[in-house]
Amino acid sequence: MKRLIASVLLLCLMASVCLAESKEDALRPQWLVPEYVTQLLDVARGEIGYKEGSHGYSKYGEYWGDGYAQWCAEYLCWCVDQVDKTHGTQLLKNVYPLYSGQNTGMRWFIKEGRWVARNGNLDEWGYQWFKGKDHFITAGEYIPQPGDWVFFSWTSDGNTSHVAMVEYAVQNQDGSITIHCLEGNNPDRVARVAYSTGDKKILGYGTVHDVADWTMRFGNTGKKVTELQEKLVYLGWLSADNVTGHYGVNTQDAITRFQTAYNLKVLGIANIETQTLINRLVDEKRYQDPDAWSVPEEDEDFFE
Repeated sequence: MKRLIASVLLLCLMASVCLAESKEDALRPQWLVPEYVTQLLDVARGEIGYKEGSHGYSKYGEYWGDGYAQWCAEYLCWCVDQVDKTHGTQLLKNVYPLYSGQNTGMRWFIKEGRWVARNGNLDEWGYQWFKGKDHFITAGEYIPQPGDWVFFSWTSDGNTSHVAMVEYAVQNQDGSITIHCLEGNNPDRVARVAYSTGDKKILGYGTVHDVADWTMRFGNTGKKVTELQEKLVYLGWLSADNVTGHYGVNTQDAITRFQTAYNLKVLGIANIETQTLINRLVDEKRYQDPDAWSVPEEDEDFFE
């Protein structure tokens, strides 16, 4: 028995050492890791090893309202809720979705403007590019950040089948990237799992930060559209009452007129060339706008 206990302790120690070595090799995040992400990862790690009960019962499913439901999304939402309750944050429905149904989480991130498709091509929208860059995102180019959610599909129809949360990423000797995730319902417990960013089962990432822009066209809806409309209003191409978050006839007409005026390819679609020029003109106008440089009265004392 003593030998058995010693062997088990040795294996645990070896596993801890390997894990520590992996974390030491972790890539430095490209963006600041918010405090709430650190808190969320702490909660999620604390659940590692939790195993569902008979007939697939889990406390995460119970939290959602069905103790016997599949619970990968429910596990993540439960963890977010724990951070909200403990730290007084309001992450659910603001930074992360509260959901259970298929595709709901992915669509929520798309509407919020924080989504990066693994292959850089967003269905029903178009190609994506990193903010400030002039090229489209290629397959597997985005390195997921701590706190991002990874969405998977096990089927050819492209519907979401599973979701996990990124803990950290590691660059391998061959240059490839492995992401280490925390996930529930794998297959009956909370566990750490590693995936390659080149894994074709990955549909994309719901991101903590707004890191990418993407093509917009008639029928699209969400924060990206709202931001585009606000810029068009600022430049005088759209009236303020047309800021609706829906890319309709008025937005399409404004983009068409803008493209015509600046000798761009006239598509009525806000592609990378069009958005890059809009952003440059907005920056130039703001730079020349004295109101943009004025100091609010409440901040004047700071400069005295």
